[in-house]
Amino acid sequence: MANTSTLKHDSRLFILAKYVLLVSILLFLLFPLYWVLVTSFKTNMEAYQYPPTFFPHTPVLDSFIKLFTQHNQFFVYYQNNLIVSACVALLCCMLAIFAGYSLARFKNRWNQAFFALLLVSQMFPVISRMISLYAIMGKLGIINTLGGLIFALLAAQVPFCIILMASFFANIPTEIEEAAFVDGAGRWRILLTIVTPLVKSGLLAVGIYAFLMTWDDYLHAATLIQADNLRTLSVGIALRYLGELSYDWSLVNAISIIGTIPVVLLFFFFQKYMIKGLVAGAVKG
Repeated sequence: MANTSTLKHDSRLFILAKYVLLVSILLFLLFPLYWVLVTSFKTNMEAYQYPPTFFPHTPVLDSFIKLFTQHNQFFVYYQNNLIVSACVALLCCMLAIFAGYSLARFKNRWNQAFFALLLVSQMFPVISRMISLYAIMGKLGIINTLGGLIFALLAAQVPFCIILMASFFANIPTEIEEAAFVDGAGRWRILLTIVTPLVKSGLLAVGIYAFLMTWDDYLHAATLIQADNLRTLSVGIALRYLGELSYDWSLVNAISIIGTIPVVLLFFFFQKYMIKGLVAGAVKG
């Protein structure tokens, strides 16, 4: 009896320690978000105060009012970011459907070489290809254009999207397509009207991934865009609102809050579909 009681006590302590650890990790991860939110409601004087205050003495909306009345260029950056992210996500989904289906269904040495090339492309850091990318885009005359930025980001995101979509298509039984062939359907009709609807969760996961990775991009936009009216959100904030000697931290954090709204909404409404899609594509069979 004593041993059983001791085991139960140890088990409870273990469970308690586990939950304490999990809550600690959660608080650690959420604290930066809390700090950004709190600072956006402080005056700039209070934001610089030491020791810092963990809650504003008198919450104010000055930073948000200034953002909507005085700093209208922010919404130009916001619009550019939205356009670029949406275009890259849409194009990634379209290319990933055709290339992913080809990789999953047509087994030959060329497909294997193409798949290996996609994997190799993910091994190199983005900065290692920026010089050659800049030179190629300069010869094509598409530097300092949103179209050029979209194509550059598309080239960066599409390899992983193709690999991911190929895993989804590989999970679809070939018997479904064979039955459609018997009924007289062609390859294009099978792909677009039969197979693609079966992988819509995967397609959604690919679109969300491409959108989020593009939304947070800094390096491509900073390298390929010089015109202020074409800058995206991350570069525009860094160059316009972060000064050399002092920052308006309340305004910067207010901008960060507004800038994260699309990402938060995207995760809030589609996270279960994205997780379902990623998990479904990770296991074959």
